[in-house]
Amino acid sequence: MAGNGHDECLICGFRNPWSLGMRFDAGDDGTVTARFRGNARLQGYYGLLHGGVLATLLDSAMVHCLFHRGVEGVTGDLHVRFVRPVAYDTELEVRAHILTATPPLYYLKAEVFDGHRIMAWGEATFMKRARRETPTRMRSGAQSSTSGTSRETRRRGR
Repeated sequence: MAGNGHDECLICGFRNPWSLGMRFDAGDDGTVTARFRGNARLQGYYGLLHGGVLATLLDSAMVHCLFHRGVEGVTGDLHVRFVRPVAYDTELEVRAHILTATPPLYYLKAEVFDGHRIMAWGEATFMKRARRETPTRMRSGAQSSTSGTSRETRRRGR
């Protein structure tokens, strides 16, 4: 969805060369769904999809649920339950829906399915984000507030 601030997103960003390229479709009931198949680079333990990838899929589905309502939200709290191990190359479906909306707070739930089996689920609280332009220094790939300081220097505390 253009104009939602996610052009560079790792999951859905069309301007990010490393994006997973996911697309979320909205149903008439407000639920969003997406299909996902991982690859060997997304493994945690040998042969298994990394749990952080599953958590990211859940979070992304929930934020897209908000996008489809015209809301930009940021995750305030995310609770994930890993139900079953997932092979990294499994064809998955991710679904999300809003549980309650009391702007500026939104409570959502998302689930990851392998066929009809639930593999993981998550619930999260999102806060509405004020729409604003991304600072130029961030768009251009400039360093963070520690610019001019090497990673090694920061690690040593200097």
